[in-house]
Amino acid sequence: MNLEGILSIAGKPGLFKLISQAKNTIVVESLIDKKRIPLYASHQVSALEDIGIYTYSDTVPLSDIFDAIAIKESGGACINHKSPKDEIFNWMREILPEFDEDQVYHSDIKKLAQWYNILQEQGLIEMPKKDSAKKEK
Repeated sequence: MNLEGILSIAGKPGLFKLISQAKNTIVVESLIDKKRIPLYASHQVSALEDIGIYTYSDTVPLSDIFDAIAIKESGGACINHKSPKDEIFNWMREILPEFDEDQVYHSDIKKLAQWYNILQEQGLIEMPKKDSAKKEK
């Protein structure tokens, strides 16, 4: 899955798509309501392609996690991010059994589920090819 140009902004709900860059600003568009806003250097912006989930041995990129969720959920929506803590952790164990429960917090898994559902609603979730699914196992 290609997460290039998809951003998360601290303090703002949802995900954003990078539209353009200038010297001191970037312009992003909300994936939820399609509003465009400028961002400055003072904003904390994270690219989804740079985010990973800790496991006991390594860090797994978010794109691989989204592929695993798409396979488990058959391309549909995943668990609601407002589900109880135990349900969310059990769901995460099904997706990535070896995730490090000491370093991956409940809030991280909630964000993961929320981001996946936003991308799925926007049609940005692609079912992984069978070759990549075999590599994960």
